[in-house]
Amino acid sequence: MNRRVAALDCGTNSLRLLVAEVRPDGGLRDLERELRIVRLGQDVDATRRFAAEALARTFAVCGEYADLIARHDVDAVRFCATSAARDVDNRDELVAGVRSRLGVEPEVISGYEEAELTYAGATDGLDVLGLTPPYLVADIGGGSTELVLGDGHGRVRAAESLDVGSVRMTERHLAGDPPTHAQVEGAASDVDVALDDLRVPLDEARTLVGVAGTITTVAAMVLDLPAYQPERVHHARLDVRAVHRVTARLLEMTRSERTALPFMHPGRADVIGAGALVLDRILARLDVSEVVVSEHDILDGIAASLR
Repeated sequence: MNRRVAALDCGTNSLRLLVAEVRPDGGLRDLERELRIVRLGQDVDATRRFAAEALARTFAVCGEYADLIARHDVDAVRFCATSAARDVDNRDELVAGVRSRLGVEPEVISGYEEAELTYAGATDGLDVLGLTPPYLVADIGGGSTELVLGDGHGRVRAAESLDVGSVRMTERHLAGDPPTHAQVEGAASDVDVALDDLRVPLDEARTLVGVAGTITTVAAMVLDLPAYQPERVHHARLDVRAVHRVTARLLEMTRSERTALPFMHPGRADVIGAGALVLDRILARLDVSEVVVSEHDILDGIAASLR
């Protein structure tokens, strides 16, 4: 039997699992790909601590994933925790809970390593699309946004992680339902300040590749999908003007209106406006006409590191 690996990405908003088989050519074949919204980063921006209920939600999903992993008799498991876990004082509670349920030591990875793993996952297989490098990979998470510039798969030039994300910006600014113009302006200003200090040369990018739930959800809305369809989202090419229109619409909608969208994950409905706004502010600084969307991201990069 070919080698089997399990990768877990524990972010601010979601906990995801990929169980994959390593093919003879070194590629990966998905056996399980799962996502659960656990909102581990609930109130972390304000308290710098994991909430007890957020840890309970996360540990419940860890138990569920442990059963899935056991069914596939994997050879290696890697659990990576990202932005929220970097920001807290009670990280040991997460580490102990994950270790007891999954039997693996969770890694709290740096923003730079998060960015590199994201780039590795997102750019694998892009060559067939005939895109123009350098590629800028953007991963808008719940607590942070990773921006990585590179010349092709495995060739990173610069990478940085910014403390702006969909959950963080929602909790910090977008209290209204829908948010007020002043709240949106405050969130946009916060994102712009972070981008002003960015050390990744955005002006060198010729292709923007967007990954993770914010961008894939925006893609589903641009494509007007009747339900979430990953095969249509993967490698979709979105006109920048359409992305701007969708961002404005999401920020004008109430939470219940966003929840009613047929492609919307219910655990993302309250934060998608802030995530789309982060994407919108990034696009304002780029000389590109489209966003190329990838379903492959840090989760695939983690799995690839275990080959």
